[in-house]
Amino acid sequence: METLSAGNPPDGLVEAIKEKRWREVAGLSTRERALCNLAEKLSATPTRITEGDWQPLRDLGFDDTALLEVAHIVGLFNYLTRLADGFGLQLDSGVVEAGETGEALRRAE
Repeated sequence: METLSAGNPPDGLVEAIKEKRWREVAGLSTRERALCNLAEKLSATPTRITEGDWQPLRDLGFDDTALLEVAHIVGLFNYLTRLADGFGLQLDSGVVEAGETGEALRRAE
């Protein structure tokens, strides 16, 4: 069974996803491309998802449980983004800095 992990995304992938140009990122694996394709369609046009949209992930070893996990993660990110946008929430400076430097956030002591 295929499982998901955050791992280390290729350089520039996060920004490329935000700017809807992830297809231009060099070095994406077949798995990463299949996940990005599915996440993009599930986010933008969920009512147009067909069995064929899931097939590339099935071909890579994703079973029903793994596909459900993908859908949950995509859905949660969409929900949280919409909630934050709806309330006008902004990232605090520590989160912005962590995103820019790649250093993990640490709890205040």
